Parts: sequence; structure tokens; C-alpha cells
Amino acid sequence: MSYDRYVAICKPLHYGTLMDSRACATMAAAAWGAGLLNSLLHTASTFSLPLCQGNVVNQFFCEIPQILKLSCSASYLREVVFLIFSAILFFGCFVFIVVSYVQIFLAVLRMPSEQGRHKAFSTCLPHLAVVSLFLSTAIYANLKPPSISSPLLDLTVALLYAVVPPTLNPIIYSMRNREIKHALRKVLQYALFQLP
Repeated sequence: MSYDRYVAICKPLHYGTLMDSRACATMAAAAWGAGLLNSLLHTASTFSLPLCQGNVVNQFFCEIPQILKLSCSASYLREVVFLIFSAILFFGCFVFIVVSYVQIFLAVLRMPSEQGRHKAFSTCLPHLAVVSLFLSTAIYANLKPPSISSPLLDLTVALLYAVVPPTLNPIIYSMRNREIKHALRKVLQYALFQLP
């Protein structure tokens, strides 16, 4: 998404050639392949861990830090290596997004038209907001010290990064659609007037 925004704003005349179907398929394959490799490494590693504290995870899905809490062997060091691999993969994506958005913001700030700047920012900021919410909660969930861990806090953070961004994506990206705006306005007005 950040590269698409970058090309659309910084190189609009070359958009058709840079973002053709081959480029989109290559980027999608790279994202899916990296995600698949990452999940396969973690899944294989966690399935091989012996669990000595039962097999009940107090989450709505099995997160790696929660499964590591149940492990009783020193083989979790292998999982730490995979977490480092994930962190490097995550950091690479993060740097790519930051570099893309720095270029976008520099290009937008050079635009002479106030209306053009507003349109460009309204295109980019929703994506940046969802990505920031996802990344900040995912980082917090995986890097917080065990001393401040509580089941309610862990569940809340997991819910924030696993459920909220995918739920918000269609709403945020369709807010440019007049019919969606009108329907959302009606729902909010109805909800506000129904409150006692």
C-alpha cells in the first residue's frame, strides 16, 4: 500500500507502467511468501515444544508468547531465533513503509495547491493510521516484559492488533465513498438519539 501511494503521488505519470499487474502480483507474492515462511517456522517450532503447564492458552487464538509461557524446556531458544527472524522481517517492512511515506510527505509539502495537498493527505493518512495501530500493538504484545503481563492486558492487546485493523480497513478505505459516508452518518445519528 505504501509503495502504491508513493507511485501515485510522487510519480503519477509513471503509475501505469510502475504499478502494472506484474508488479502487483510480485509484491503480493513476496508479502504472502514472507508471511507463509514466517508462520511455518513459528508453527513448526511451537508444535515441537513440550508443554508442562497444560495446554490451555488464555487467549482467543494461540499467540507465540502465550505458548512459550507454557513450555518447560530450554528448546524455546530456537523460538527466540525465529522471533529474531520475524523482527528482521518486520523491521525491513517498517523501513520500507517509513521511507515511502517520507518521500510522499516531502512531495505533498512541495505541492502548490492546498486542495492537492488535502487530497494526497486524505489518501495516505487512513493507511498510515491503520498500519500504526497494528504495528504499535503488535510490537507491544511481543516485546513487553513478562512482569507487566496480565491475562486481561494480553487479551486486549491481542484483540487490538488482530481484530481492530482488519475491521477498520474496509470502513476507512471506503470513507471516500459518498454512500458509505451517508450510511455511517445515519447509523451514528440513530445511535446518538437512542442513548438515554
